[in-house]
Amino acid sequence: MCSPRIVRTAHAAADNPRFSRRAWFGAAGALAAVSAMGSAQAAPNLSGGVVDLTHTLSPELPVWPGNPPFISIPVAWHESGGFGQNALAFWEHTGTHVDAPLHRVREAASVDRIPAADLVAPLVVIDIASKASSDPDAALTVSDIETWESHHGRIPDRAFVALHSGWEHRLASPGAFLNLDSGGRMHTPGFATEAAEFLVSDRSIVGAGVDTLSLDPGTSRDFGAHTAFLGAGRYGVEMLANLAQVPAYGATVVIGAPKHAGGTGGPCRVLALT
Repeated sequence: MCSPRIVRTAHAAADNPRFSRRAWFGAAGALAAVSAMGSAQAAPNLSGGVVDLTHTLSPELPVWPGNPPFISIPVAWHESGGFGQNALAFWEHTGTHVDAPLHRVREAASVDRIPAADLVAPLVVIDIASKASSDPDAALTVSDIETWESHHGRIPDRAFVALHSGWEHRLASPGAFLNLDSGGRMHTPGFATEAAEFLVSDRSIVGAGVDTLSLDPGTSRDFGAHTAFLGAGRYGVEMLANLAQVPAYGATVVIGAPKHAGGTGGPCRVLALT
C-alpha cells in the first residue's frame, strides 16, 4: 500500500493539466522505486536522467571463449532501392545480454516467457571494484550484501541486483577482459553461490547482473550462481556497462529483453532511470 505522501503526489500529478505524459510516467516510476525500497534509507536525489548500461555490439567486443564474434553484413543499400539493411549473425549470449532460466535449466522459461513486469525493477548496485582490482577471482559474498545493507537499508523485494566490479575498464587492453590463464580459464569476478542463493531465497529479487561475461566467477566449473538464479526462475544480465554512473540504490532499471520463441537469452538494451 502506498503511503499518504505518495498518494497525494500521484493525485496532484494526475489533476495537473500541465503535467505531461512523459513527466507522469517519470514520476510514477520514481514513486514506485521509492515505495519498493521499503525499509531502505531515503533514496538519494535523482537527476531524472537515463544511463545506458549497454555495450555497443561490434566484432571487437569480447565474447565467451570459443564463441564467434558479432557480425554485421550490409545486404541492402540506399543507392539501390532507397533503404539500408544489415544481416546480423551472433550467438544469443553476445554483448550485454539476458540469460533466461532455460539457459541453465532444461524445460525452464525461455526468454519470451520472462514476465514483462520483472523487466522493470528497483536497481541495486553492489560495488566490489576495490576487491576485484587486487583479486580478479573476487566474488560478491553474503557479507558484501550485508555491508551494503548496513549503509543503504534492506534490499527491496523484486529488485534487480547488479554487481559492479569495474571490469569494463579492461576493454581498453586486448585480452584483459577475458583474462585467460595458460589453461584457457577466465579469471573474472562474479557472484558467490551462497550470495546468489541468499538473494533468491531471502531477498526475492527478480534478476541479477554483472559487468563481466558470467554471473559466476570465471574460474567456476559448477556455475553455482547461474544455477541459483536461473534455477529459481530468475533471469541474469551479463556484460553490463556504466554501473559506476548510477547510484547504489534509488534508480529503476528497464531491461529491453528480446522476445524470440524458445530463446535461452539474447542481446538486450538496459537502461537505468536515475
